Formats: sequence, structure tokens, C-alpha cells
Amino acid sequence: MGETSSTVDDDFLLKAFFAEVSEVERDNEVLRILSCFKLNPFEYLNLPFDSSIDDVKKQYRKLSLMVHPDKCNHPQAKEAFGALAKAQQLLLDQNERDYLLSQVNSAKEELRAKRKKQLKKDTASKIKSLVEEGKYDQQYEKSEEFQQELKMKVRELLTEQEWRRRKMQMRISEEEGRLKKDEEEQKEMWKRKREHEEEWEGTREKRVSSWRDFMKGGKKTKKGEIRPPKLKTEDPNKSYVQRPVKRG
Repeated sequence: MGETSSTVDDDFLLKAFFAEVSEVERDNEVLRILSCFKLNPFEYLNLPFDSSIDDVKKQYRKLSLMVHPDKCNHPQAKEAFGALAKAQQLLLDQNERDYLLSQVNSAKEELRAKRKKQLKKDTASKIKSLVEEGKYDQQYEKSEEFQQELKMKVRELLTEQEWRRRKMQMRISEEEGRLKKDEEEQKEMWKRKREHEEEWEGTREKRVSSWRDFMKGGKKTKKGEIRPPKLKTEDPNKSYVQRPVKRG
């Protein structure tokens, strides 16, 4: 009963909110969404990195109604609406969410290491940090300054990861292209070989027949052919007698 009441209250609040939203505010939200860093869905939904799943769903519902093409006259409202839907899909996907949060944690570690170096140079801040046993650092990480630095560092890391992913994809595509080309060349070689064998086999009977004809009539004089005279060692008319060769 309590959950149903809460849902009704949310719906009432949303309706009241949208009744007060002007067309200019809707247009501004469309522009904000379209100017977001494309690799960070938290930015599209205008949420902090520690937002829960419920936070994601509520914020998506609120913003999607605000820029819905049926309610917003901005020419790019449909594009903004689609960007919000994709952002929610990514943040509700556990693998995608884990990947994003891992980049956020890496960004925090880099910023903490950077701050630690800065504190070594600032003695007063270092003493204050030690006295308050970490509270000083926790307060700083909640500050607007740190959140803005974190946002920019996350952008930097996500951009680096995306560049690596694209380079890897390019290498994979190039390798796939090379393998495909080799495969096509191999197929073409076998095709030519098969065609040659088929052509050779197709002329087999003709070759065998020609050989048989040659073997049968190869020693006979063809009609109209003049054969050269045979050399004889002795003339039958005795006009020529081969004399023995003297040796020694």
C-alpha cells in the first residue's frame, strides 16, 4: 500500500512539475543533452556517479517526459529523447555500468595521487589532513571543485579507452580483410586448377584418338607425299661400288 502511495505521489509531483515547465526550459534541456560527452551516460541523465538504479529510472522518466517529441517543439527533441533512452539502457546494463564505474574509480585514484603530491608542498593543508584523519579529504571530494575535476578526468579516461578499442577494431578489421583476401585468392587458384583439369580431361579422348591414328598410319606414305630416296651402300646396276676403307 505504501509503495502504491509513493508511486501516486511521484506521478502527482511530475505532473505538477511539467505544468510549470516552459517551452524555453524544454528547449534548453534538449540543447544540454545534445552537448553532453557521448561516452558518459551519467552526463546525459545529469546524475552523479554514485547514483543508484532507482535514481537512473526516476531521472530518465523525468527528463524523457520533458523532451518527449510530443511535448517539446524543438526540432532535435527526438534526437535528445533517443540519447536519454540509450543512456538509461547503458546504466541498467550491469556490464556497462561496471565498466563505467571502474573508469570512475581509476579517475579518483589519479586525482587522489595528484592531490597527495600537492599536499606535500602545502604544509598547513597536510597537517590539517592528518589531524582530521581523512575527513579533510572526504570533504574535498564532495566539493564542486573535485566533482568537476572528476568529471573531466573520467572523460579523459573514457576517451583513451575508446581510442584503444577503435584501434583494436581497426587491426581486427584489417586482419579479417587480409584473411578474406587470402581465402579468395586461394579459392581462385583452386578454381583455375579445377578448370584446367576439367579442360585436360575433356580433351582426353581427342588426344588418345590422335595418338592411335599416328601409331596406325605414322609409317605409311600419305597420298601425294614424295618420300626421299634411301641411301644404299651398293648400286644394283654396279655403277657404284663402295670400296672398303683401308686401315693402318
